Amino acid sequence: MFRNMYDTDVTVWSPEGRLLQVEYAMESVKQGSACIALRSSTHSVIGALKRSVSELSSHQQKILEIDDHLGIGIAGLTADARTLAKWMRNECLNHKYVYGTAMPTGRLATDLADRHQRTTQTYVRRPYGVGLLLASFDKNGPHVYQTCPSGNVYECYATAIGARSQSGRTYLEKHHEGFDGCERDELIMHALRALVGCVSGDGELTSENGSIAVVGKDEKFTLIENAELQPYLDRLELEGGNNGGGDDEEEKEEEDAMET
Repeated sequence: MFRNMYDTDVTVWSPEGRLLQVEYAMESVKQGSACIALRSSTHSVIGALKRSVSELSSHQQKILEIDDHLGIGIAGLTADARTLAKWMRNECLNHKYVYGTAMPTGRLATDLADRHQRTTQTYVRRPYGVGLLLASFDKNGPHVYQTCPSGNVYECYATAIGARSQSGRTYLEKHHEGFDGCERDELIMHALRALVGCVSGDGELTSENGSIAVVGKDEKFTLIENAELQPYLDRLELEGGNNGGGDDEEEKEEEDAMET
């Protein structure tokens, strides 16, 4: 039986028990540029590589603020991410209006996963082609969540998604036991070290293609880019760690202008 007999509709199961349209959406996340997230006992940090369509265009935004205590990093289709970010902002505003407090991150992550899942159960909509990393600090402390187009949601100590993210994930797995006691700046440095391995070819992590966001105890969600990011990159350069690189096969991946 041919594969294309079962991939024209998201509600059609293949004989192997797979929803191929959902798998294609998950592949879109793998094609997006890398995004990582990690947390300590006091802070959560998101790091992302920004991608520009051409030398004449600006870099696409990879980290979006949702509320004072919460932000997201994206890998996949930018348009889908903007739609979900708008919905998340409305949910946070509604919760704050009704209850007078910030929305718990776990509840928002679960509602977001349900929204992903609903698109896999009806033929009139396609799955969202984007993966999100949520980083927050609420009354229960710092949190990092990962969502998937299939509707799965995971709470993590640290994670990485997107193209060439395996290098970053390997670094996070190797050092995650020490994250708990890290101060704010040291956690940011860990995020940058993990991102360096996700840079393609002979490229380098710079203040233009790098982006960091941090949220923590007594600190609202703060985006660190451009000139504000440079001191951390200088520190990384002194360590001799700002040397990007990836597998030859991964370097040949096509970069779609719709993806980020």
